[in-house]
Amino acid sequence: MRLHKLSLKNCMMTALFDITTFLRNALAEDIGTGDITSAATIPADATATFVMRARQDLIVCGVKFIPELFALISPRVQVEIMLKDGALATKGATIARISGPARALLEGERTALNLVQHLSGIATVTHSYVDAIKGTHARIYDIRKTIPGMRQLQKYAVKCGGGENHRMGLYDAVLIKDNHIAVVGSVKAAIEAARTAAPKGMIVQVECDTLAQVAEAITAKPDIILLDNMDNETLRNAVALIKPHGIQTEASGNVSLETVRAIAETGVDRISIGKLTHSVMAVDIGLDEA
Repeated sequence: MRLHKLSLKNCMMTALFDITTFLRNALAEDIGTGDITSAATIPADATATFVMRARQDLIVCGVKFIPELFALISPRVQVEIMLKDGALATKGATIARISGPARALLEGERTALNLVQHLSGIATVTHSYVDAIKGTHARIYDIRKTIPGMRQLQKYAVKCGGGENHRMGLYDAVLIKDNHIAVVGSVKAAIEAARTAAPKGMIVQVECDTLAQVAEAITAKPDIILLDNMDNETLRNAVALIKPHGIQTEASGNVSLETVRAIAETGVDRISIGKLTHSVMAVDIGLDEA
């Protein structure tokens, strides 16, 4: 894994997401009516210090939420963040140092690790894709294939890994897909209807499966044409058709780390990848006694 510095510009949650409510619910499903084991074995006045440590090379994500998570358990917990979100952590690096009432630390341990391991997993795999196309014109984007209730956090993790966010939901951009076209009747009619009805300035994107659809889409001038499941030769031909018209191009469908470089080299502007969020593996991070 090649490591390089990342910028966290524009890595912000939107107003639609309440992180406090999310963290409170996450703690509630684990702690429930109380941590029976800690209450039975740990004296109420015992204190401890734990360190959150990377057990592999990774991109950190989610640690910014850990102070608030533990504050919801006890205001006496102190969290010192050693590596901020978006930072490169090599195996053995300390990500955060957490001190306070031992029972509180143990109550929050699993929720804290679950969150940071999952989000860091997304950031780390995103970084791998970004690194794989380094030097090309293309950029890596996520899509809406996210865990319900976690979309904003998962998309935040993509940004921490150096990727870009596609639309957040159905409300902030137009993306005309095959089923829309089937109902409306044609690519051109769907684009024209969207241009008429969508708020001024909203991005209008259309999905095309064939070069014939691409040619039809160009006549209606969408902002972006999504080239769905095309082989690389067809992608190159599509880009050649679209480029003179100043319309952005996006490749999507069955993208992997093995294929992403060749896809980027076709000249597309964007590559969208569902795997960044829908099936990523958590990275290995531990919380150990200091």
